[in-house]
Amino acid sequence: MTLIGSAITFVVGLLVGGLAIFIAAAVVTGTRDYGHAVFTALFGAIVWALAALFLSWLPLIGEFMPLVAWVWLIRRRYAASWVQAGIIGFVAWASAVFVLSVLPFAGLTDAVGVPFVRSMNGV
Repeated sequence: MTLIGSAITFVVGLLVGGLAIFIAAAVVTGTRDYGHAVFTALFGAIVWALAALFLSWLPLIGEFMPLVAWVWLIRRRYAASWVQAGIIGFVAWASAVFVLSVLPFAGLTDAVGVPFVRSMNGV
């Protein structure tokens, strides 16, 4: 894939991840700010990557802590409780799975900022 193609895939994937978080936050907290959701997806991807980078060497904890860091970020960005942030995370994940089940027809298979939703080719 070319550099431009990678950039386009990243931007569209980020918008899909932001849409998933937007849907989840609207359902759980009533917040309706798509720009806030996109930045949350971007920061969430960065926090997830850093936590995975620095903690991946720890057995079991290294796999779990990036998820906790991602939920913590959602909690901070939406001033939500841990339970609400966990629900937002789950609904964002489910929304991204749904959206990405349709997008392969357009050639997109990744969502940026929503963990565990990298490729829907196997679904």
